[in-house]
Amino acid sequence: MEAFLHGMILAFGLILPLGVQNVFVFSQGATQQRLILALPAAITAALCDTLLILLAVFGLSVIVLQFEWLRLVLMGVGIVFLLYMGYSIWRSNSSTSQKSETLPVKKQVLFALSVSLLNPHAILDTIGVIGTSALKYNGTEQVLFTVACVLISWLWFFGLTLAGVSFKKLDNSGKLMNFFNKCSAIFIWATAIYLLTGLR
Repeated sequence: MEAFLHGMILAFGLILPLGVQNVFVFSQGATQQRLILALPAAITAALCDTLLILLAVFGLSVIVLQFEWLRLVLMGVGIVFLLYMGYSIWRSNSSTSQKSETLPVKKQVLFALSVSLLNPHAILDTIGVIGTSALKYNGTEQVLFTVACVLISWLWFFGLTLAGVSFKKLDNSGKLMNFFNKCSAIFIWATAIYLLTGLR
């Protein structure tokens, strides 16, 4: 039980801070016509987190990060995706027709993959914190720790989607969502610029 609680608290602490991944999942809940249409983003983000957690716990990702060229490639591709996503969100207009503001499944999945797997800071946080913490446990305890981290991730992203849906109901005019989109785009571009400074 200690391992399970430790995993829950640790995962919640890592996932809670505002990040590009959280902003994107929330925005899909707030802009899609129905809840089910926003689920591809939430499911993709949760699956990516699950993959990173499993890699961190079992140590495979440590091997990958030993290759400097791979880190630079990941950061470069991630920056391009973030710049494009910021541009797309900035152009969206919640005051106009619903068609212009929603992303199709393919784009949702692509964007969710980019902000989940192409963010070196997210990868390093997962490996450095969850991976290191997992070393404390063995056998069943390690499994419980991993399951707790994964569970929190899934609950969080589905909760963010529901929060986005609730936000939309409070914003009938679309003006508040437009303001949120502009702030989100600026935040995403700032993240891309910050990553760009790390390409050394």
